[in-house]
Amino acid sequence: MLIFLGINTTVYNTVMLDIEQFETKIAKKSRLIGLDPGKKRIGIAICDENKIVATPYTTIIKNKFSDLLNELNKIINENNIEGLIIGNPINLDGSPSQSSQSAKDLAINLSKNISIPITMWDERLSSQGAFKISNELNVNTSKKIEKLDENSAAFILQGALDYLNRNNT
Repeated sequence: MLIFLGINTTVYNTVMLDIEQFETKIAKKSRLIGLDPGKKRIGIAICDENKIVATPYTTIIKNKFSDLLNELNKIINENNIEGLIIGNPINLDGSPSQSSQSAKDLAINLSKNISIPITMWDERLSSQGAFKISNELNVNTSKKIEKLDENSAAFILQGALDYLNRNNT
């Protein structure tokens, strides 16, 4: 099931839902996975079942879609994941970026092969935020770059978690 904001359903012929509708499709206690899709690598983060903290998990090198799908399904099954959040790289002014279409295509392709709910989340400044957090933790530069994708995925997932928990504070 694909849950998406701002896509023309007649073009993709796919059910599109926003984050609020995504929220209704996942259990109160459930783990989510966040993706930071890039041209060469995809950062992965997962959260606890209370959906409080996003944790960097791993980075997958993009090769074939089937390999990505196998890796994601393995992570989903091993960690009892019930929902997937994909970073949407929109421009600072809110307009779609060149990478937005690629992220949307990834979401659509995953929705055809993965049965858990999928939504997209604004990932503006996620890489900068992840790098800044690494700076504050005094992580060396090579480690920052090595972990950037999964840290960015955690930054994206944490933003979505904070939104999903907005009424619990």
